[in-house]
Amino acid sequence: MQFCPKCKSMMMPAGSEFKCKKCGCTSAMGDSSELAFKSEIQEREVVVLEGDIEEGLPTTDVMCPECKNRKAYWWLRQLRSADESETRFFKCTKCAYTWREYD
Repeated sequence: MQFCPKCKSMMMPAGSEFKCKKCGCTSAMGDSSELAFKSEIQEREVVVLEGDIEEGLPTTDVMCPECKNRKAYWWLRQLRSADESETRFFKCTKCAYTWREYD
């Protein structure tokens, strides 16, 4: 794959050269090794939430089955196939008990 040096569009093969469809710039094709796509895979770690995860979660007024506290964090998770509804999970703000809502 080669890109146009003028407009940075992808150049297409045209006979023995590459030609830009946007601006008409041409470039020699060279040997076949230039046509190979080369890439390096870099390992990296992405941190989604740092520290206390609960800081980013919304809260709602629901009773904890363990300590009867009336405030809990909640989040949704797709557990089954995509055509079924998501499952809502709760985590008590007082005792950290986690449960899910059943339909």
